[in-house]
Amino acid sequence: MIRTLIVAIAALLLLGAAAQAQVTAALGPLHPKLKAEAVVTGNLVRIGDLVDNAGLVADVPIFRSPDLGTTGTVSTQAVVEAVRAHALLGLDTGGLSEVAVTRASRTIKPETIERSIAQALADQFSLGAPGDISLNFDSDLHPVHVEPSALGEPRVDRLNFDSRSGRFYATLAIPSGRASRTALRVSGRAAATVEVATVAVPIARNATLKDADVLMERRPRAEVGRDVITDRDKAVGLAARTALEPGQPLRMASLMKPLVVNRNEQVTLVYQIPGIMLTVQGKATTGGAVGEVVTVLNEQSKRIVQGVVMGPGHVAVNVPGRRLAANVTADVEPNVSNR
Repeated sequence: MIRTLIVAIAALLLLGAAAQAQVTAALGPLHPKLKAEAVVTGNLVRIGDLVDNAGLVADVPIFRSPDLGTTGTVSTQAVVEAVRAHALLGLDTGGLSEVAVTRASRTIKPETIERSIAQALADQFSLGAPGDISLNFDSDLHPVHVEPSALGEPRVDRLNFDSRSGRFYATLAIPSGRASRTALRVSGRAAATVEVATVAVPIARNATLKDADVLMERRPRAEVGRDVITDRDKAVGLAARTALEPGQPLRMASLMKPLVVNRNEQVTLVYQIPGIMLTVQGKATTGGAVGEVVTVLNEQSKRIVQGVVMGPGHVAVNVPGRRLAANVTADVEPNVSNR
């Protein structure tokens, strides 16, 4: 009985040893192995950042971290020497010559900094909406890298602005991931702007503006004045009073309705009273748009009359009934339409 029990126990031990051997063969021994690359947070690089299976010394710091958002390299030899001092032996380097170490960060983009300053200028100095404020910095803004744990956005702590020169000086508090914030100082010029309609191509006098001829551009509000056109739809379809150059802001005073009657053009004069319409040929001596008053030479009577442009080649002359009845035979040999 006892002998049978001993044999059974020995068999179980052999089975357990065999199972352990299979697991070891499948997983391999947990030897420390060097990583090809590592991503770290904080100011220090620890053994566990660079070495898999570092064991009890994984949290031991051995190097300083690269700057936030940057990647540096450390030679394999330097790592071997650093971990040997902490009794980590048998490091498998995997044939690596160096390890790439990246310092994790959260990036604050230049656009975010610019929006913060524009908002502060709008709030404190009434320069209009933040989106209408143009900023030109004395030096280029660059992305700011902060710890991944840093919460919040840049905050303008101090802001000075000279409305005459447009110069500003700002100090921003940048979140750092700690209770305190780091300071960023910037300076430059700020100007309130307005989006205005400008000419995209040269426009000849009397030419009608098409949609492709008009661009919307931002210009300093102080430079364009109050009479500029800020809605492209109000410019398209109108004609230029004088020749216009590319980039020129459009003003209502520089535009007019398109001419539909041109100077020296043959037109039809329409004399009308209720119930009667008389037509005769004439020659325009001035040009005009629909609804404008022009002067026309009645080629039959050789008299100059004034009328209102009805459309292309047509000018209406409204004559009181008595005058028309008394003088029509002397003035025209009309084509009469009874209506």
